[in-house]
Amino acid sequence: MARTAPAKTRAKSPTRRTAPRTAAKPSRAAAEADTPALQALGGKAVRNIAKQLHSWTGSLLAGAGNAADMSLGLAAASISRPGPKAAVQKAASVLRDAREAAGMTLDDVGEALDLEDPSFMALVESGKIGLPFEMILRLATILGKNDPVTFVLQLTRSYNPRVWKSLEALGIGKLLVQAGREREFANIYRSNTAARSLSDEDFAAALAFCAAAFASALEFLGQVREGKTRSKAKG
Repeated sequence: MARTAPAKTRAKSPTRRTAPRTAAKPSRAAAEADTPALQALGGKAVRNIAKQLHSWTGSLLAGAGNAADMSLGLAAASISRPGPKAAVQKAASVLRDAREAAGMTLDDVGEALDLEDPSFMALVESGKIGLPFEMILRLATILGKNDPVTFVLQLTRSYNPRVWKSLEALGIGKLLVQAGREREFANIYRSNTAARSLSDEDFAAALAFCAAAFASALEFLGQVREGKTRSKAKG
């Protein structure tokens, strides 16, 4: 009888050891199942961003030339396609307005950016060449201090659509678009001296009128789109 007691004890001890092992297996399986999901999450978009990070300093709008080389050879770069040309010219106008609003000359901007080629910014503002994304970020710290998000947004969409597509793949592009639109609304108020001097009551009345006008504009645009859709269907 004295010998059978240890036998029972030995039989119980393996049971005690295996219990935690059995409980640990589901957690390992769950961890292994979660790993591919985490790796797959945004994998393609992240790879796109990584590629863009490698080429930011020299990435330009197609046909604009290579802006990594800040030499006089940039003068030969041109943008001939209608779509990109119009986008670059619009961005160039935004850049020129920002520079003039800051009270800076082209030489001032070139000096602030520490450019080797003093004619680079003149070529950019004339719409002859584009801007690399890295240069857009640097310009935002100089010309877009009051509204850097909108500044980067406007120039990136025009000058570097490849980077913009990568941002959109991550969902960042939509956030920037919404932020930019909200700032455009705010800028309407900021640019109007009379609006800033309104009383609370008058401001509420003006705001209600603006809201009604905006709703009417959206309804009108919806009707226009619907009419175009019907015309295409009939044609």
